Amino acid sequence: MLVLVLAVLTVSYASSLRAYLQQRSHIGDLKVQIAEREASIDQLEREKRRWDDPAYVKAQARARFGYLMPGESGFEVIGVDGRPLEAQASLNDPDEVIRTVPKAWWTAAWESVELAGNPPPPDPEPAELIDGTQQ
Repeated sequence: MLVLVLAVLTVSYASSLRAYLQQRSHIGDLKVQIAEREASIDQLEREKRRWDDPAYVKAQARARFGYLMPGESGFEVIGVDGRPLEAQASLNDPDEVIRTVPKAWWTAAWESVELAGNPPPPDPEPAELIDGTQQ
């Protein structure tokens, strides 16, 4: 009889403990969501304060819509396909830029002397036959 009572108590406590642990986990998830939303609200409030600054509004009008101040001339870079190129949002890292080491003038002069003595082979002539037909 005592074992049966202990078994019933164990099952009831285990189910209550499981519900308690699930609720604690749910509360933890909700706290994380609240923190994320508060951070988002803070970011939006900072953005709203930026829009109160006239210089920021001018910069956004220039960047987003291409507005110009009176007396300024605007231009747009056109790609090979005829469509305008989009502005790059980020700058390249200066360490990644290829740097060329300048050569001394006498090195360039000596290379031209060597090239004059050993000219490169001529480019091959264009083919007269293409796909077996003559043009």
